[in-house]
Amino acid sequence: MEKIIRPMSGYLAFVLSILCFFGGIYTVIQTSQPDSGGWAISTIVLAIMFIFISKGIKIVNPNHSRVLTFFGKYVGTVKQNGLLWVNPLYRSQKISLRAHNLNGQTLKVNDKMGNPIEIAAVIVWQVNDTYKAAFEVEGFQQYVQVQSEAAVRHLATSCPYDRMEDETADITLRDGGEKVNELLEQELNNRLFAAGITVREARISHLAYAPEIAGAMLQRQQATAIVAARSKIVEGAVGMVEMALEQLSRKQIVALDEERKAAMVSNLMVVLCGEKAATPVLNTGSLYQ
Repeated sequence: MEKIIRPMSGYLAFVLSILCFFGGIYTVIQTSQPDSGGWAISTIVLAIMFIFISKGIKIVNPNHSRVLTFFGKYVGTVKQNGLLWVNPLYRSQKISLRAHNLNGQTLKVNDKMGNPIEIAAVIVWQVNDTYKAAFEVEGFQQYVQVQSEAAVRHLATSCPYDRMEDETADITLRDGGEKVNELLEQELNNRLFAAGITVREARISHLAYAPEIAGAMLQRQQATAIVAARSKIVEGAVGMVEMALEQLSRKQIVALDEERKAAMVSNLMVVLCGEKAATPVLNTGSLYQ
């Protein structure tokens, strides 16, 4: 359990260490005199005091901390900034409290449907509990990297790439957007809680099919798009043909039998659904020649 302590200011200790240093120099000079007396003992005492005081002086920068232990026992964490003085026998470990960016490497995994894909994520994390970060895991920075990779792999295998593979899927990696990022952030927080790490943001930075199937999937997507476009074109063409026949009949412009109606419908469908512009043929004879 993290315990915050507030050590005394280090400015007084700094002044005392300077006085001991110069006092030690003075006693060394006096010791060199013939009648040194007890100056030698004073020199030793001042030297010990200087080492003792100066060793306890610590500088803690903003958004940094010091985890203190005393012969293997956790004493507390210093989050106060500035020049401070702690027990010189304490062992201190620096831990940054700043937000860190982890630009994960591109991973090649299989999605829920078994298709090989490439995926990567950008994660913003921060140390929240210095005790857990220092003592619960071995190397919390490496722990973040390994667990982040595991979380991204688990997310990729839990969702299909898109709805072409699974039309009933609630969430897909490509169309999930913020929901996918929320799932990734939640899983990362669960995994990194043991290390006292809080994930502030997690986003998918790269998502694509693996090179070996990218070409086939692109053709499939193009075919699907073509079929959807053709469906819309045919639907519109049928409506236009129906409207043309209805207006011709209502305005009594020309009377067509069933055979001529079928020919007209065929010609209009070719014109409206063809990929290229139709070449008109002018009939200079009668209606039926």
